[in-house]
Formats: sequence, C-alpha cells, structure tokens
Amino acid sequence: MVKYVIVYWSHYGNGKKLVCYLASALKEAGSEVLVLLTDEADPARLPAADVYVFSAPTQALRLVGNMRRFLRRLRDMQGLPYGIINTHGMKNGGRLGKMEALLRKKGMVKRAALDFLMGEGTESGDGLPLGWETALDEFAARLKP
Repeated sequence: MVKYVIVYWSHYGNGKKLVCYLASALKEAGSEVLVLLTDEADPARLPAADVYVFSAPTQALRLVGNMRRFLRRLRDMQGLPYGIINTHGMKNGGRLGKMEALLRKKGMVKRAALDFLMGEGTESGDGLPLGWETALDEFAARLKP
C-alpha cells in the first residue's frame, strides 16, 4: 500500500477542495492518505510516507507565507518524492517554480506539479477551472511510485 502525506494551506477553500478530492481519489485506489494543514504539521518531523504532496495558493504575487516558511523548515527529506499544487489568479503563472526551488534545496525529487489559474473557465463560481477533477486524476496517476 502506498502512503501519502498531503500538507496544504487554503485561503478561500479552493485548495482544501482540491486536496480533499485528491485524497479521496488516492484512497479509492487503495492508498493510505494523511491530510494536514500547515498549522497542524511539524516540518521537522513529518510522518513517514512514500510520497509527499504540498498545496498552497499564491497571494500578493508570492507563495503564501505559511507554506513558504513550512517548506524552508522541512528536515530529513533527501531523496523523497513529492508533488506540488499551486492555485493563483495570475495569467502569467503561479509560484510552482518557487515551491520546486525550496524542495530541491531539501533534496526532494519531483513527481508531479499542477498549476491552477483560478477564476478562468469556472463552471460554478467557486473559482475552480473546468476540468479540475480530470487534472487532479492525472496528477494522482503521476504521483504513484
């Protein structure tokens, strides 16, 4: 059984919706999944997992501060695989690169990255773009060891 730890921060609830959907999809595939807010997790002692997922929004043109601080404080992550999700409202892209750089400094190995431009092509006014479920299903498939 594959074990995932998902650490996220969500300001308006879209990020939470994304990670809840992802966690459900991974569980349906037979995996064990632990979902934690950045405030609930200790970056120096994350639970053991086969794959880690980090999800956070971009705010004021920067990766949200509590996730940025969390990633900087990670310890003993050398060689461990990760996936990242970034939500944002910027047409020129979010801050996946910033997340990748912070995790690369920790020696982690990227499996998958997903960038969500919020508000564009939404179907229900919640900010999520059309096809977000399909994008997360494909992201989940790329995470598998």
